[in-house]
Amino acid sequence: MIREKELSTMSGLVVFPVLLGVLGFSGYTLVRAFIAHDLWWGLGWGFVAFVSVVALGGFFVVNPNEGLVLQLFGDYMGTSRTEGLRWASPFYTKRRISLRVRNFESARLKVNDSDGNPIDIAAVIVWRVVDTAEACFEVDDYENYLKVQSEAAVRNLATRYPYDAHEEAQVSLRGSTAAVAKDLKTELHDRLAKAGVEVVEARLSHLAYAAEIAAAMLQRQQAGAIIAARTRIVEGAVGMVEMALERLSSQKIVTLDEDRKAAMVSNLLVVLCGERAAQPVLNTGTIYQ
Repeated sequence: MIREKELSTMSGLVVFPVLLGVLGFSGYTLVRAFIAHDLWWGLGWGFVAFVSVVALGGFFVVNPNEGLVLQLFGDYMGTSRTEGLRWASPFYTKRRISLRVRNFESARLKVNDSDGNPIDIAAVIVWRVVDTAEACFEVDDYENYLKVQSEAAVRNLATRYPYDAHEEAQVSLRGSTAAVAKDLKTELHDRLAKAGVEVVEARLSHLAYAAEIAAAMLQRQQAGAIIAARTRIVEGAVGMVEMALERLSSQKIVTLDEDRKAAMVSNLLVVLCGERAAQPVLNTGTIYQ
């Protein structure tokens, strides 16, 4: 693999006045040589002036967070990251690579999760180029490579996890966002490392059931929520009934036989677990009538 190497370049602020001075002096001397009809002297300073003009093509500007990949007749010579006006051989071919942090949002993909349910999923990937040589020479187009590999990683991620967890410790796409994001970042890093790209952050930006099963899954979620709520209500109601019987017995407010305790428990559970407000019936006789 071709790794990035730093190429030492000269400061353009130093080279420019030197070249300008050489060009001016050679031009002046060239005119004097032709006036004096000194052919060889004129040809020599003419060559110097020509070289100075060609050397002016070696100036280039490196912006902040930018790398300039330099090649000489197809050979990779190095990368210049030093900011400002720089000078190198005018025969170098140059390619600019941005080192800024960028983000990419994948398209909404329809994938089956680990349970086989069709879901719509998308992700946002924050990335940057860290090796300009790999970005230029290891892949044909590193931005398109990033796009294709990111969508492939998102698809692969969706097939490894269910949309919703069926067990308490199970990792799911909807309930374990931090773990899923970490897994996605790791997979993207492995896929994009050969292109000189570092993944800064990766997170799911869209997650939903596909339209054809969204209604059915909504009913399933509602049923699960109702069951969970009913379970909590029953647990609380049983605790309240138990506490009421213990208080009545310990404080000797009333003594109930087993049949009356069962009736009282039934009535309390109906009142505490019912969806509607209870309508009491007043007994004007004794509790045994």
